[in-house]
Amino acid sequence: MANALPQPHTTAPAVPQTLIERLSMVRDIVAQEARSLMETSKSLGVDAVKAAEMTAQCHGNVVITGVGKAGLVGQKLVATLASTGTPAHFLHPTEAIHGDLGRVGKGDLVWALSNSGRSSEVVQIASILRRQSSGLIAFTACTDNPLSAAADVTVCLGKHTEACPHGLAPTTSTTVMMAVGDAVAMLVSRLRSFTAQDFAKFHPGGALGQKMAQVDQIMRPLAQCRVASQTITIRDAMVSASQAGRRSGAVMLVNDDLRLSGIFTDSDLARLLEARDEAALDEPIANRMTTSPTTVAKGMLLQDAVAVMSQKRISELPVVDAQGKPVGLIDITDIVTLSDKSNGTPTIPMTSSPDAV
Repeated sequence: MANALPQPHTTAPAVPQTLIERLSMVRDIVAQEARSLMETSKSLGVDAVKAAEMTAQCHGNVVITGVGKAGLVGQKLVATLASTGTPAHFLHPTEAIHGDLGRVGKGDLVWALSNSGRSSEVVQIASILRRQSSGLIAFTACTDNPLSAAADVTVCLGKHTEACPHGLAPTTSTTVMMAVGDAVAMLVSRLRSFTAQDFAKFHPGGALGQKMAQVDQIMRPLAQCRVASQTITIRDAMVSASQAGRRSGAVMLVNDDLRLSGIFTDSDLARLLEARDEAALDEPIANRMTTSPTTVAKGMLLQDAVAVMSQKRISELPVVDAQGKPVGLIDITDIVTLSDKSNGTPTIPMTSSPDAV
């Protein structure tokens, strides 16, 4: 049959006996799937773009359906869409004919996954889903099948030999299906102008959440920071700051307009004591503070702030608003705590340069 999918092998392949043979088999399977991905990337047509455009224009949910391994791929694609700004949920075709068809509305868009396009459970509900929704997109190997006939758009995945030694278990076909689904989902996110900040909203926990968090979520708020006027003495600043907020390695100094004018660190104090320059303790702190300290803006991504701390080799980083007024402080110890909670390692050096800030 001209349009038939690649046929399975009829003879049992030889069992790999040595470590080299077994490693070679693993590598060959990965290479086979990689070749199929490359072939598919070259053969994809404008229907993949149409699918993304339809999805980006959807005002409801993307409903993905599929059975077997395609269904499992569909559940993964639901997660991909949902985490990149497109509300989505999975509809099992068997459950659909027992009442779950009511989960699909006129504003929804359906993605139907079936490599052959002939999975009876999916084909059975395809026309119904098309009538109840704003459209149906089929992801199949080719267009010559019942599912494609029921769809508005078919994204052709191409016909691929399964990497299974018997040519039976869905391996290459599911890899290609997932990759193409991911590609369409990523184009949708671009068409919807989905940003890194949007991504962070959907990933507040774990390593991704920490990477995409804003400094506002991690910084010590101003009420917990050591803040003093630049006009008072170092001695008075140390006393008032120690009573005012949570212990950190720096005091932020402000001018009469409450804008950040400088910073005085524990390293600065230590150098004065080491030099036995105790008289300096009764000088205005403005004489000894670091003026124009490195700062980051409120709303900056934490990963960018950490990069600044690493580049400048500093342990304390003031966070300021648009008027230059301090709103908080990022302390190296807070970053280390985050790393410990995620079983990671500190992402910035533990030591500071002599000028601290």
